[in-house]
Amino acid sequence: MRNRLMGFVLAIVIFAVDQYVKWLMIGPLRLNHIGHIDLLPFFDLTWTQNFGVSLGMFTATSMETRWILVAVTGLIALVVFVWILRERRLGDIAGLALVLGGAAGNIRDRVEFGYVIDYADFHIGTFRPFLIFNIADAAITIGVLIILARSLFMGEKPSTPQSEAKADKPAETN
Repeated sequence: MRNRLMGFVLAIVIFAVDQYVKWLMIGPLRLNHIGHIDLLPFFDLTWTQNFGVSLGMFTATSMETRWILVAVTGLIALVVFVWILRERRLGDIAGLALVLGGAAGNIRDRVEFGYVIDYADFHIGTFRPFLIFNIADAAITIGVLIILARSLFMGEKPSTPQSEAKADKPAETN
C-alpha cells in the first residue's frame, strides 16, 4: 500500500508541476501572445496548441472529436489508475504514476482550452529531434520507457530452493 500511495503522490506532483509551468507560459511569460522566447542555444520556449494526441495524430477538428479525445484519454488514465492499484513493485508504480500524472495534465488542458499547451522546444541548430512538448508529455514518455524497460529487462523473480524442492517432489496419493 505504501508504494501505491507514493505512486499517487508522484502522479499528483507531476500534474501540479505541469499545470504550474503551463500557467507560467500563459500568465507571467505571456508566451501565448509572444509566441517564442530564446533561452539557450539548444532550448527555446515556443507556443504551440496541440489539438491532437501523440505526435499530433488524431487531431480534434470539431467539438465532438475534442470530447472523444477527452473520453479516450480519460479511459486510458483510468486503466493506468487501476493498474497502479494492482501493482506492487515501486519501479513499475513509478512508471505508471508518471504516465497518470502526465495524462491528467494534458486531459485538463483539453477540457479547459480544447487543446494541449506545448512549449518546450529542444533543438540542435535547426535539427529538432522532438516535436514541441510539455512536462506532461515528457513524464508520459519517461513513464512508458520505464514500464517497457522493466518488462523487458526485469525477469520474473527467481524461485527459491524451497519452492523448487516442492515442485520436484511427486504428489502423495492416498
